[in-house]
Amino acid sequence: SRLFIRDLHFDGVPARIYLPREASASKRRGVIFFHGGCGIFGSIRSYERICQYIATKSDSVVASVGYHLAPEHKYPAQTLECLTATMHFLKTAETYGVDPARIIVCGDSVGGTYTASVCQELGQRTDIPRIRAQVLIYPFLQALNFNLPSYQKNAAVAFLTRERTVYFILKYLNKDCSLKESILAGSHVPESINLKYRKWINPDLIPDVLKLGYKPPLPTLFLPQVHEEVQELFEPWFSPLLAEDAVVCPLPDTCIVTCEHDVLRDDGLLYKKRLEDNNVRVTWHHMEKGFH
Repeated sequence: SRLFIRDLHFDGVPARIYLPREASASKRRGVIFFHGGCGIFGSIRSYERICQYIATKSDSVVASVGYHLAPEHKYPAQTLECLTATMHFLKTAETYGVDPARIIVCGDSVGGTYTASVCQELGQRTDIPRIRAQVLIYPFLQALNFNLPSYQKNAAVAFLTRERTVYFILKYLNKDCSLKESILAGSHVPESINLKYRKWINPDLIPDVLKLGYKPPLPTLFLPQVHEEVQELFEPWFSPLLAEDAVVCPLPDTCIVTCEHDVLRDDGLLYKKRLEDNNVRVTWHHMEKGFH
């Protein structure tokens, strides 16, 4: 009753917008929201209550993006649709009573991946309003190392187990799920790529208090045929943690939420360090009893 809710299309991408009914003396803040679900589950409808809550509690206009799901809509269709919807909302914000200079992008799980990708893509654009901030809620950010401390610690924690994470990745990319064990072992990553990204994806960068009981994995055999089959995993659009410093430097203020009982916890921690190393302002919220 406190919101106007409308189903729209942003340049062809389904969206649902939540506008507070109460008049505002000035233009409101805007929130672009990308839902989670591994790119293969979830919908605008399944995140209805969350988006209503954000709009009501923050007195903001929320635009929830209904990107089309994989594998029926092939990657990177989801990222491209999130990008298209974001650009449309940034350009037309005033139509909805939103201040274009006060728009944040937000998402959970793979929605956090899309948030990071969109902000990286738009970070150096000068032809549209600059995104004010990004909010990454337990984001998935890299597909190189599935043996980080959080993956070991939470390997069997519901809902997102270590094995299920890689299974969902393969389903999302419409790949053969028999590749799962090789990818879990790290056999898809050549030594040259491991060396290149060790400065960013490294268990040594995780605070000691968060890696109690961690055991470095045994060396694994590189399998070129597996590497060739999953080239998408090495693209910054899929693994935003792999973006170069020149792309990370212009990113907006960032809020990262991580959960203790979550395989993806360390993705958020590693991205936090990367952003801080590039002088991006970061707020970090860690939910000690939280899970994915």
